Amino acid sequence: MDANFAALLGDAETGLMAFVDMVMRPWMLIQVAIIVAAVLFSLVVGRFTEARLEPRVRAIRGQPRLLRFLALLLRRTNWIVLSLVLLAVLTVMRTMTWPSRTYLLAIATSLVAAWVLISVISKLIRNRPVARIVAILAWAFVALRITGLLDEATALLDAAALQIGSFRLSLLFLIQAVLLLSGLLWLAITFGNFVEQRLDRASDLTPTIRVLLGKVVKFALIVAAAATALSAVGVDLTALTVFSGAVGVGIGFGLQKVVSNFISGMIILLDKSIKPGDTISLGETFGWIRELRARFVSVVTRDGKEFLIPNEDFITQQVVNWSFTDTLIRLDVHFGVAYSSDPHQVSRLAIDAAKSVERVHQAPPPVCWLTGFGESSIDFILRFWIRDPQNGLTNVRGKVLLACWDAFKEAGVSIPFPHRQVILSEPVEVRVSQPPSAGSQPKDKERSTGERGGERAHADPKAPL
Repeated sequence: MDANFAALLGDAETGLMAFVDMVMRPWMLIQVAIIVAAVLFSLVVGRFTEARLEPRVRAIRGQPRLLRFLALLLRRTNWIVLSLVLLAVLTVMRTMTWPSRTYLLAIATSLVAAWVLISVISKLIRNRPVARIVAILAWAFVALRITGLLDEATALLDAAALQIGSFRLSLLFLIQAVLLLSGLLWLAITFGNFVEQRLDRASDLTPTIRVLLGKVVKFALIVAAAATALSAVGVDLTALTVFSGAVGVGIGFGLQKVVSNFISGMIILLDKSIKPGDTISLGETFGWIRELRARFVSVVTRDGKEFLIPNEDFITQQVVNWSFTDTLIRLDVHFGVAYSSDPHQVSRLAIDAAKSVERVHQAPPPVCWLTGFGESSIDFILRFWIRDPQNGLTNVRGKVLLACWDAFKEAGVSIPFPHRQVILSEPVEVRVSQPPSAGSQPKDKERSTGERGGERAHADPKAPL
C-alpha cells in the first residue's frame, strides 16, 4: 500500500472521529431531530399534495412540454416539500441569532435542493440508466463541494494508484478519463445526429452523398472527441502508434474478418439500424434479435433456434427490419374462387373474415382486390396489417385463410381445383377381349406347357411376331 494512501486513510479516520464527536453535541442532535421530523412531515404532506395535484396536471391538453415538466416536479413532491420545510426552519433559526448552530441544517437544505435540481435536469437524457448515473455522479460532486470534502476526496482517489512502468494509474485518473470521454463522445454523437438531420433536408444533394457526408462527419467527430479526451487526461497520443502497428500486423496475418466484424459491430451500435428486440429477416433467417456482441448478432427464430450471425453480414447484405421505425406491417394472402361466385360478395366475405382475426389491425382496414381471371378460378389478393411481427407471420396468414374458408363455406362459395378436359379430333375404336373360359384350359399343366413349347419349337422363324 502506498504511504501517501495510508496517511490519507489515517486522516480520513481522524476526520470521521471528529465528525462523530461533533454530531453527538446537543445542538447537533437537535438539528438531526429537526431533519428527521421534516422528512416525516414531507412524506405525509407530499403524498397528500401529489394526490390533489395529479388530476389537475393530467387535465392539461395541447402542451406536452409543460405537462412533462409538471409531471417531473409532481413525482418529486416529497423532496420539494422537504427542501422548503428545511429552508423555512433554517431561516427562522438564523433570524433568532443562531447562525453558528445551524451548520447541519444548512448542509441538509443545500443537499436536498441540489438533488431536486439535478434529478429534474438529468431527465432531459432519454436513456434512463444513463440519466440515473449522471444524476448520482453530479450530486456526489455537489455534495462533496458543499461539505468541503472535495479536496480530501480528490487526494484520496489520486493516492489510490498503481505504477505501471513510467505510467501512474490512479482512481482519479480513471474517473476523469471516463467522465471526460463519455461527455465528449455524447456531445460528438449528438452533434453528428444534428448534422445528419440537416443533411437529410438538403434537397440539392443526392441521397448517397447525404448518407456519406453524415457518416464521415459523425466518425470524424467521434475520433476528435476521443483524441481530445485522451490528450486532456495526459495520455500521449504518440503511444497509440504502437497499437495501430500491432493492429496492422494482425490484419496482415489473417485477422481481416475479426477486425471487419468488430468494426461492423461498432457501426451497427452507432447507426442503430438494429437493436435487441427488433424482428429481422436476413436471407432464410427470420427471427428477433436477442443480443448484440462485438463479433456477432444473436437472432432467435420461431422454432427456438439461435443463429449467431457475423456483424459483417448486416453491413454487406440486405436486411429486412420489420420494426425499425414502426411495427405496423402489411401482409398479403392470395386465393381463388369458382367462376360461379359473385366477386363482390367474395370481397366482402374476405374482408370480414380478416377483421375477425385478433391480430389483424383495424386501422388501416383490410382490403381485398380482384387480380385476374385464371384458368380455373377468379383470383383475389387479401391485404391486412399487423403490429406484432415478432409473434410470427405464417400463423396469422393461416388464421386468416381459415376464417376465409369458414366464411366461403357458410356462404356457398366454392374454391376450385385444377382440372383438364381432353378432346380427341378422331374417333377411337375400343375393343374388349373376352378372357378364355375355365373349361378350355388344359387340366395337365405339364402337358399344356409341353404343347406350347412344341408349338414354339415348330413355329416359322420368319413369321411375324
